[in-house]
Amino acid sequence: MRLLALVTAVALCLVPAARAEEKVKISDETKKAIDKALEWLKDNQEKDGGWGNNTAVTSFALLAFMSQGHLPGQGKYGPEVAKAVRNLLAAAREDGYLVGRGGNMYCHGMAALALTQVWGMTGDEEVKKVLKKSIDLICKCQNREGGWRYEPQPTGADISVTIMQVMALRGAKDSGLNVPKEVLDNAIAYINKCHDPRTGGYLYMPRSAGPGYARTAAGVCVLQLYGEYEAKQIDGAVKYMESTGEDRGHYWYGLYYAAHAFHQVGGKKWEEFYAKMNKKLLATQQANGGWRDAREAHVGPAYQTAIAVLVLSVPSHYLPIYQR
Repeated sequence: MRLLALVTAVALCLVPAARAEEKVKISDETKKAIDKALEWLKDNQEKDGGWGNNTAVTSFALLAFMSQGHLPGQGKYGPEVAKAVRNLLAAAREDGYLVGRGGNMYCHGMAALALTQVWGMTGDEEVKKVLKKSIDLICKCQNREGGWRYEPQPTGADISVTIMQVMALRGAKDSGLNVPKEVLDNAIAYINKCHDPRTGGYLYMPRSAGPGYARTAAGVCVLQLYGEYEAKQIDGAVKYMESTGEDRGHYWYGLYYAAHAFHQVGGKKWEEFYAKMNKKLLATQQANGGWRDAREAHVGPAYQTAIAVLVLSVPSHYLPIYQR
């Protein structure tokens, strides 16, 4: 843990002062909304420690608690966090595939990302053992284009699944695990192939039709996490997002990535985005503390509520992967 603290301290010293400055603060009203949401997630946690029917939803909920500083066995929701971590560990197959009762590589990537944050913040060796296998699996399943698809095989690729694996790999690297540089380099090369210079947005696959808000937000987020702060694609992608407004087909997924993309961009754009989404999320929160958006009823309220908490909690800076 001392080594992790040293690495974090050095990393923070390397961040330019302008990027480290944070003007956006969480208001008392927003804190109350977050508290109500976490209470809702606690009340709706299943007996096995999960939420929903796959590891992705459980991982989003786990990160929601951790985004407010709750760790396994620590804090008000320490017991719930510990149960969620055990749920993800129990979902692991022998080869490291984290899907549990059902899912795919998207769910695996999200679960691996969550475990990178648990390992990085706790140093739990049991978590590290499972996490290492899950990261090794990601590396083995990268296809020749540099991307990933829905099955744990080096066959097809799309930007959505690929970005989720890159998030997990970046989290693993930051937490001290070995991630081959060529794996990340090839993944970023694939994501860049999905960029549409005409619109500034990102395509689902290279040469496929039409960019989308959600995958564009994800593309900006990953470029920033990879350290490409001045990448030529970012300005055009941000303009595309601002002109589009939101993703009607994948609203919550898009909101999740957009929050972190604008936070990484920083400045006035981040301040305006957070103010707008903060107002919107507080206005749509249900009396019981959760969110239930009829436009995406199929994803379920646990998924929506967890993402709402993650968006509102970005200024807290608890989770390493979402820090500047």
